[in-house]
Amino acid sequence: MTSTQDLTPAERSAELTVERLQQLVGLVDYDERTDPFPVTAMDAVVFVSGNATQSALYYQHAYGMTLVGYTGPETGNRDHKGFVLTSGSARFVILGAVDPASPLADHHRRHGDGIVDLALEVPDVDRCIAHARAEGATILDEPHDVSDEHGTVRTAAIAAYGETRHTLIDRSRYTGVYLPGFVARTGAMTPAPFPLFSAVDHCVGNVELGRMNEWVDFYNRVMGFVNMAEFVGDDIATDYSALMSKVVANGNHRVKFPLNEPALGKKRSQIDEYLDFYGAPGCQHIAIATTDILRAVDEMRARGVEFLATPDSYYDDPELRARIGQVRVPVEELKQRAILVDRDEDGYLLQVFTRPVGDRPTVFFELIERHGSLGFGKGNFRALFEAIEREQDLRGNL
Repeated sequence: MTSTQDLTPAERSAELTVERLQQLVGLVDYDERTDPFPVTAMDAVVFVSGNATQSALYYQHAYGMTLVGYTGPETGNRDHKGFVLTSGSARFVILGAVDPASPLADHHRRHGDGIVDLALEVPDVDRCIAHARAEGATILDEPHDVSDEHGTVRTAAIAAYGETRHTLIDRSRYTGVYLPGFVARTGAMTPAPFPLFSAVDHCVGNVELGRMNEWVDFYNRVMGFVNMAEFVGDDIATDYSALMSKVVANGNHRVKFPLNEPALGKKRSQIDEYLDFYGAPGCQHIAIATTDILRAVDEMRARGVEFLATPDSYYDDPELRARIGQVRVPVEELKQRAILVDRDEDGYLLQVFTRPVGDRPTVFFELIERHGSLGFGKGNFRALFEAIEREQDLRGNL
């Protein structure tokens, strides 16, 4: 039976409850003792930026995040700067090269701003690495301890698609702000009047044509993830482009990874465009969970965040209105904000997507508000893709 003991330190610090997490991310009961690769939660989404100093300011201002930690030349780190930002239980880490010879500078030249690490909190790093090794995973960092005056972190890392990695972190013996080498840091930015989002719902990976099933198998076999959903054929298609997608999740469903590959269409899909501009498979977008999407969208838009537009015809469609039934706000309120709505057998969800946040049309965000639904907005795929295609047309990429 799930209890408050199942909350992570980050969730307790954010004053979340099991009931709130069930709404936010679809948390389910789970016995990690039977899992060969137990994963507790997302630890951090780690970004590489061409200017981490300015990116940290952007996420504080536009996304209402709080600066809590820092590493850089002032702390003895001559290679790069790093900023730790939080919102609820979500943690973003923004890295940017200081030394021109830093590997981060090379990474940014190849890929632009993007996500390099989907770090995972685990209860037993050695157990996870032993299982991953037995299943043929590439071990990037062997299990080792890093320590400072705040305690010890046990960590290791394995390779995923492209240059994406999963750092595994056991911080049960650590009380510092993030990791050894980081110091507590606060920002001068005026905070948002309320948390704009409270957790990471899912992280979407784009891989090459024909490799989606290979990576689904990787997460099943190496990391013990289960299959949650599958979208193929006409599920995710417009008159011009298409993709195929499967969703894997860890045992308690805190961590969900949809995996996309392009499908043949009359024009290049958003997956093709991502792969071209990022230069490799990678994490395309992060879905962040909110308890009040209308209020969050209004605040974020006032802070300069740009969202994809949705035509009025989407909301005026009688079939849509019949399918979604009653939701917590009038459809006209959703229409004013271009928020999409979908219903499944478990409940409904509200979602909206930003435009790409960097110079390259690669990484973007999704805001999602769940009401019982464990889905991913299947009924909205066509509307979303058509919105993305309109953006692609403006860029001349189709």
